[in-house]
Amino acid sequence: MDARTRIASNLRRLRTGRRVSQEHLAVDASVDRTYISGIENGSFNPSIDILERLAKALSVDIAEFFEPLSTPVKAKGLTPGRKKSSD
Repeated sequence: MDARTRIASNLRRLRTGRRVSQEHLAVDASVDRTYISGIENGSFNPSIDILERLAKALSVDIAEFFEPLSTPVKAKGLTPGRKKSSD
């Protein structure tokens, strides 16, 4: 498994495991939602700065993105759209 696939799989695993949409993660990490999608599908190669912002937004160590996986994660998607604020 190459590094891009490893990062993509781990990002999706971490994001969906926390039930965070791509849109919410993008807002929290100050990146475009399509960039999150591009990383997860292997189209984009994120910089270390972007990985740091994503890790902070997910409350994980950046090393989590490099954890070995036996197979790429094919996580179930979350319901699209914004969740209502709990305010």
